[in-house]
Amino acid sequence: MSGRPSRGAATVLVVALAGLLLLVGAAAAVVGAIVVAHRTAQAAADLSALAGAATLAEHSGRDPCATAAEVAAANGGAVTSCRVEGQDVLVEVTVPGPRWLGQDHDLHAAARAGQA
Repeated sequence: MSGRPSRGAATVLVVALAGLLLLVGAAAAVVGAIVVAHRTAQAAADLSALAGAATLAEHSGRDPCATAAEVAAANGGAVTSCRVEGQDVLVEVTVPGPRWLGQDHDLHAAARAGQA
């Protein structure tokens, strides 16, 4: 034995720590992407509900849910549910979530808008 039993141990440690850092960074990126997608879904739902309520208040004869669907699509979402309750428009919107590291769920948000 040469008296240096731990030769190369630092290399193994550096490689292990680099792998751990890479894994933590990837997980943080997924969480960040999920937060961004959820904020996008909520913004699309809010704007869709407001557009639908404005259409309903105009008494133009246009379908408020069709308007809501157009606005949701313009904001990266899709209306999964829309209904009119009195003077209020209630919408639910879905946006695709990130497809990284096994994450394969879409994100949903709901909003309600109407006359005050």
